[in-house]
Amino acid sequence: MTKPIVNLADIELMPRPPEYAATGPAAQRYDAKMGHIGARIGARQLGYNITAVPPGMRAFPFHNHRANEEMFFVLAGTGEVRIGLDTFPIRPGDFIACPVGGSDTAHQIINTGTEELRYLAVSTQLSPDHVEYPDTGKFGILAKYPPGTDGKPQMFAFIGREDEITDYWEGE
Repeated sequence: MTKPIVNLADIELMPRPPEYAATGPAAQRYDAKMGHIGARIGARQLGYNITAVPPGMRAFPFHNHRANEEMFFVLAGTGEVRIGLDTFPIRPGDFIACPVGGSDTAHQIINTGTEELRYLAVSTQLSPDHVEYPDTGKFGILAKYPPGTDGKPQMFAFIGREDEITDYWEGE
């Protein structure tokens, strides 16, 4: 059995793999290191990670989830969180709730401070999830599947815009 305990000091923060790193102009605004915890301690229905965001950066675009709820707990540093049309300052000790919903629940954490911003992120792990990006009009369908015969995790991700949707019967 997986040991159900890990100490914060033992969580290694890693940069995003190259295939998930921000590129082009987005690389000037998005950067983070993450330490994944959930699977490491045997979690099945919740995901946990420590996210570290450099000053002036964001880990993810402004987004909302239609299936998964998230919660963040600020460990170190300062910044702000956008939620819907509002922006709130954040500091160590703050809990942030991001329930399922539409653009009114969209959220983004931004490091506006001068030190690294670190937070614990907790999320339900429902799959598939429908994620919307109100700033750019994009949406994503993200699904995680059990490992294949090679033991590697399987995932499906489609990012697009409604005007790019193909008719169900096209090409049939």
